[in-house]
Amino acid sequence: MNKAIFLDRDGVINDNSGGYYIMNVDDFILNKGVIESLQTFTNHGFLLIIISNQGGIAKGLYSKTDCEMIHEHLKKILLPQGISITEIYYCPHHPDYGNCLCRKPGSLLFEKAIARFQIDPGESWMIGDSEGDVMAAEKVGLRTIRIESNEDIRKYVDRIIGISSNRDSQEN
Repeated sequence: MNKAIFLDRDGVINDNSGGYYIMNVDDFILNKGVIESLQTFTNHGFLLIIISNQGGIAKGLYSKTDCEMIHEHLKKILLPQGISITEIYYCPHHPDYGNCLCRKPGSLLFEKAIARFQIDPGESWMIGDSEGDVMAAEKVGLRTIRIESNEDIRKYVDRIIGISSNRDSQEN
């Protein structure tokens, strides 16, 4: 079984203080501490999976292509830093335009990732900036950390690594 760090995108990975929706690459700015945190998680054997609600697609504010261009841009920024995102899952729906099973606080996207990548939820974490992020992750048994939007996540890395390292040493 693998262990993973699940991350929300807007507000955790990138700054969203300029507006709720990040609609193009020009508006995509990494939050302070993200690169260092993801490098540390990678070096400790965690898969990195982003799960994001992208309701602006349903609202017609931007397209799936726009969203995927932002994701490719993110991967291009991270790869030279030794960081590979295992997968990015996103929900293109919005509750004003119908119901779906994939939008957080629903857990479908987490369930897909856990099954596809053989992830042990008990060894994995979700870092999010909303109650929906936490609720969705807890439904599948992940440990959670709720941050303030755009908060530097470096201060949580040692806690996550420490808890995971303690479990690893107890099992050996």
